[in-house]
Amino acid sequence: MAGRDLIVFSALNGALAVALGAFAAHGAGPQVKTLLTTGAHYQLAHAVFGLACALWTGGGRLARLAGWLGTTGGLVFSLALAFIALLSLPAMGAVAPVGGLLMIAGWLCVAFAAFQSRSA
Repeated sequence: MAGRDLIVFSALNGALAVALGAFAAHGAGPQVKTLLTTGAHYQLAHAVFGLACALWTGGGRLARLAGWLGTTGGLVFSLALAFIALLSLPAMGAVAPVGGLLMIAGWLCVAFAAFQSRSA
């Protein structure tokens, strides 16, 4: 299966997102909670996005690229917010938009793949 690595990466991303979300809900202070919750939401959504891209048989390589961009972007964004919240590293605020741009690029790749695909 061509998308196996993407499925594994997406699944691990999803597991980490749930863990961060659970910590935010049960062990974090109010300011930390907001950042972790936001990061976990984006990361989990893009873990599912990666799975969908990996399993989309008609999307080809462009769909898999989209999945990698989206899941990597979700991870970068989520970890940047976690580093800001947990390690007091405000410089990571400059990294979070990189994750956002990767997620946007992933969605645009899906749109392009669907436009090119005859089986979408």
